[in-house]
Amino acid sequence: MPNESKSASVRRVKSAERVLDLLEAVGASAEGATFVRLSGELGIPKSSLHGLLEVLRSREYLELDSKSRTYKLGVRVWETGFAFQSQHDALKVAQQVLQFIVTEVNETAQYAKLVGSENVYLAKVDSTHALRLQSDVGARLSAHATGVGKAILSRLPDEDVRSRFQSEKLEIFTPNTLPTISALLRDLETTRQRGFSIDNEEYTAGVFCIAVPVFDRTGGASTAISVSVPVTRATPSGLARILATLATASVRLSMSIGCNEPQHQLKLLSDPVNAALKISDYVPDKFAKN
Repeated sequence: MPNESKSASVRRVKSAERVLDLLEAVGASAEGATFVRLSGELGIPKSSLHGLLEVLRSREYLELDSKSRTYKLGVRVWETGFAFQSQHDALKVAQQVLQFIVTEVNETAQYAKLVGSENVYLAKVDSTHALRLQSDVGARLSAHATGVGKAILSRLPDEDVRSRFQSEKLEIFTPNTLPTISALLRDLETTRQRGFSIDNEEYTAGVFCIAVPVFDRTGGASTAISVSVPVTRATPSGLARILATLATASVRLSMSIGCNEPQHQLKLLSDPVNAALKISDYVPDKFAKN
């Protein structure tokens, strides 16, 4: 559009940002959101908000409950999300790999991607136990407090890690959460050396997690897989088996998405004997009593 003015272009970009803000705001609320709530949260002028909501509703990206006057995500959002899955071969293979993990260890397995300072869960397979981790595909959690997040962050330079967080102090979720960037960087260095990350009740009290990175064709790692175990069920031998299974699964998934030479540490950790030796130094003493 050669004759389009700069101000008109800016207005269009602003409208696009508002549409995305609306979708994210509605999606973030389990019960949906009213017009008044959206107006207050996003600060969009009411006249503009009416127009944007009507377009999204007519295109089926939003639905309006006529009784509660609440906006919820529409079917087109689901269709678009499903298209994402169909366009990413790694997700198809990841689901199979997660099922393999759960079949082997019968604990909940997850696959996540790093986005900024958060990890987004892309796939999950639950264990058959009544007591298991409660989490949702699509959820975002702070990477510094999760196994998958730290597994991916460990593959980045320290300056990149620092740039992803707003301050030296980090959000605290439990007494075990790493409180500062400095503490996180020390933890990540240990993670690099051993080849796997640990979430020792750092995001959710009562849950212990082991995670390993997944490598792509460039040799980088923007995703990871993990297994979460209630601390009441965790044992040294069980965690060693989980680590070996995770390493085997990561090698399989990494190769399927184009990694020509899986990371050497993962190959070593795939051996149950090596996994048991490696994890023994990091298993809390209390687990030996389970």
